[in-house]
Amino acid sequence: MEADFDPEDKYSWFFGMLSRERTNQILEPEQSGVFLVRESRTQVGDFVLCVKEELRVSHYIINRIQPGGVTRFKIGDKEFADIPSLLNFYKTHYLDTTTLIRPAPRAKLQCKYDFQGQDPEDLPFRRGDILEVISEDEEEWWTARNVNGQMGQIPVRYTQPLEPNQIPAINNPRPQDDIPQPQQGRPAPINEVQLPAKAIVVLQRIPSAYDRRQLQLKIGDIVTVSKMNLNGQWEGTINGKEGIFPFTHVRFLTPEELRNLNT
Repeated sequence: MEADFDPEDKYSWFFGMLSRERTNQILEPEQSGVFLVRESRTQVGDFVLCVKEELRVSHYIINRIQPGGVTRFKIGDKEFADIPSLLNFYKTHYLDTTTLIRPAPRAKLQCKYDFQGQDPEDLPFRRGDILEVISEDEEEWWTARNVNGQMGQIPVRYTQPLEPNQIPAINNPRPQDDIPQPQQGRPAPINEVQLPAKAIVVLQRIPSAYDRRQLQLKIGDIVTVSKMNLNGQWEGTINGKEGIFPFTHVRFLTPEELRNLNT
């Protein structure tokens, strides 16, 4: 079967800090070649490529190495510049008994109550909304994405899982007057953005004084995003200062906003 996924679309295959047991639950019902990438819980900074192969789920460690100060990703005896390059290679090369065919399906949740959000990292929602799980970070708090592509933290107890046959057509957005819309078009999907790229701060953030790499974010500031790391901490420059920041606090500029910025 031919591979059907875009390795550059990191949010289609990266599932965050997922346990081995939970990974097996997701992949065991799937066909050979279905996969996901998760963070390693035993080797901090490394990743694990998890693949359904025939009658088992295989877990391949991806070591982050830095020969000569340059970050590389090693699986077995092969090295790659980044994880998308690694996944692209295994589209046409066998791991053990299969190549990579497609990412595992994302779990869907239905919201049981309204949630206004308590912190800038939170994703507000209304009762009845359908959310897609991006990563199961903690027992009570997960990262999720809504129908408009906004991502953030949600309280798991406010939601309930949906089975595939229960999922409505969530690609249809809510009525126009019910959704906060950008004033001028829409930014490109994350997987289509060419870096470096301009983004605007949508949530304020005052970082800890003890972490000098974290950038202070003020609503309306323009950030030049230089790297979109898998852990959600993006790299960029704001007002001449380089550092990292949570991706949930910015959105990429629309084409018209970019034109206005350059005039």
